[in-house]
Amino acid sequence: MKFTIKDGETLKMVQPDIIQKHLQATGWKETGRIYHDAGSIWRFKHDPTHEYEVLLPLKHDLGDYAERISDILKTLEIVEKHDQFDILSEFMTNYHNLTLQGVVIQIATPEIDKLRGKITLLGGVLGKLQEIKTTLSDHDYILALRAYHERLQIFCTGDLVKEDDHFILNNPQSFQIGKG
Repeated sequence: MKFTIKDGETLKMVQPDIIQKHLQATGWKETGRIYHDAGSIWRFKHDPTHEYEVLLPLKHDLGDYAERISDILKTLEIVEKHDQFDILSEFMTNYHNLTLQGVVIQIATPEIDKLRGKITLLGGVLGKLQEIKTTLSDHDYILALRAYHERLQIFCTGDLVKEDDHFILNNPQSFQIGKG
């Protein structure tokens, strides 16, 4: 079953330069610009009979930005034969104010002079389990220790950033142990 991603807020988080790098790396060619550089046209010739085209919006403030990103995902799904969620997860580099659900899988030794330390979570990001690193302090760090030792589910809100191939949760807030 194929799914189409239509959540405008999620699609607006995709940065055009990330898509542009992907298109370049996978053999697409930029063939033109439109509306005073508001967008770029990209073409991919799969074989002599199949050519594809996408319109990459270059400005976030365009009214149809999310729709154009959705169209790109649909086209890439056909060309690359990958699920839209897989493609989108490669494009996403920032998730602001995201609430994660997961488990603590690793705890680093706390800093010597503070009750603070790094932890690694296993949580769902766009439908896939991912390792996510963050730093917690005081009561949140104590809760993380408890969740780790008792294998309890946790919830935490923050700004998720993708750097290289791993995720970091910045500004962690509302860290709590879940019921279940």
